[in-house]
Amino acid sequence: MLWSERAEAAQEALRRHYWNPDISMFNIETPCPDGDCNTIFHYWWMAHAADVLVDGLLRTGEAVYGEMLAELHDGIRRRNGGVYPNELYDDMEWMAIAWLRAYEATGEEKYKDTVQILWGDIQTGWNDHMGGGIAWHKSQLAYKNTPANAPAAILAARLYRCFGSAEDLDWARKIYDWQKRSLVDPATGFVWDGMNRTGDGSIDKDWKFTYCQGVFIGAGVELWRVSGESGFLVDALRTAKAAKAELAADDGVFPDEGSGDGGLFKGVLVRYLAELSLASEEGAWTAVPMLAGNADVLWDAGRSAACLFGTDWRQAPAEPVSLSTQLSGVKLLERLAELEKRGLLMQAGESPAAP
Repeated sequence: MLWSERAEAAQEALRRHYWNPDISMFNIETPCPDGDCNTIFHYWWMAHAADVLVDGLLRTGEAVYGEMLAELHDGIRRRNGGVYPNELYDDMEWMAIAWLRAYEATGEEKYKDTVQILWGDIQTGWNDHMGGGIAWHKSQLAYKNTPANAPAAILAARLYRCFGSAEDLDWARKIYDWQKRSLVDPATGFVWDGMNRTGDGSIDKDWKFTYCQGVFIGAGVELWRVSGESGFLVDALRTAKAAKAELAADDGVFPDEGSGDGGLFKGVLVRYLAELSLASEEGAWTAVPMLAGNADVLWDAGRSAACLFGTDWRQAPAEPVSLSTQLSGVKLLERLAELEKRGLLMQAGESPAAP
């Protein structure tokens, strides 16, 4: 299948150009002679790297993905001082989401144990500043933002789906309610980044990121899946349309949000747009054309000869190429492979098929 082959090519490039067996983690850019580029530990990038390894494992069943997951799990813990929790609640949420997927894909209890440790720590971030919500950082408890809350709602809903604890569903609802009430534009459904960053209660409405739209879409889809309540899906659809209207160019291509952390933002959006596509016929009608259009541009124009992806999906990257941007490209191609497998990609001149 076309997109499966392309996803595999991107995964092979990820392994060839970024994997560092000496540290059991990925280098943070390529080229990186002797691992000298690894001056910073990008904890949350490694969580997304685990996520794309799960994608590859689910798509192929090949042992290499499971072996790399096990090595990465150990490498992250060693680099993080022998433990998994850290000071950033949003980073821990991404780590927990990734290892929960790894547990579901492999049945390895050590991944479940990691998730439970992280989830217990994440819950301590909830406080009454700004009317509730999970803090962004353990040293900045009054600053609340979408990155620390919408992924937590995704995680809590998935934990409920996996293990059936009503307490987890309560957490998912509570976090989602705060997020929607506090950081979603009631007029459009567009998701704002954060509030009270400067201590004056103001909302960062000018910080317009694909990331924030993606995680709120994902939270709505996951809560719809576990509750059956249509309002969650309505919210997700509305935000998907707002994301396109506010952030995509006239040709539908998502913006260049820079390297560094910003290089991962589009990858977050495309992952959860794909989940929306799988949720309902209207979700497919809304999201599949966005995903397919961006994937076509990335493959035709934004890929280097080595199958590396940069910040701008309209042009091939110049070296060095950040791990963050490579991961976003892999995520997009893996999602297209999944939609292709489900029969949701449209043929020329056709509309997306229903899930």
